[in-house]
Amino acid sequence: MVKLNKIYTKTGDDGTTGLVAGPRRLKDDLRIEAFGTIDEANSAIGIARLHMQGMPDLDTMLMSIQNDLFDLGADLATPDTGTPPEYEPLRIVESQVTRIENDIDSLNADLEPLKSFVLPGGHSAAAHLHLARTITRRAERLMVTLSRSEGEIVSAAALKYVNRLSDFLFVAARHANDRGHADVLWVPGKNR
Repeated sequence: MVKLNKIYTKTGDDGTTGLVAGPRRLKDDLRIEAFGTIDEANSAIGIARLHMQGMPDLDTMLMSIQNDLFDLGADLATPDTGTPPEYEPLRIVESQVTRIENDIDSLNADLEPLKSFVLPGGHSAAAHLHLARTITRRAERLMVTLSRSEGEIVSAAALKYVNRLSDFLFVAARHANDRGHADVLWVPGKNR
């Protein structure tokens, strides 16, 4: 159980932050950047959820994803050092990946087939979901770079989850655009 009594601790005044385990790291450390970007994606999803009128099923899916993103942040904030910790760290697991895949399939079943690339826009919910998608892609790039850094481990399930999430957000944006009927399509060379 998380208990936060005091919001400011002054421990980060020196430009470092604490992880769940291990030494403090600089605030621009790649691991901190990765879970900070996951937090940013979560916030963007929260804004998108403000525009979910008439889409309760999609809103419920997004609420589950927001909770998963806190799990992912905890996963990234607890580096796997190869030494068994004193407690069971919170990690993204395959069942979370499977759930998001099932949600993608559910939403995608009713979508208008794509005839071109989709521009971010249409319904306000769709535009915000596209923004969350691009932030998620940035988080994924950071996580991949982190996973390739010496001494850093990022689980396969965490990488899979963030990759599926960007796919989910694309399909969810199309769903919010009247199941694809109100998508704003790219017209190559239109303004030449």
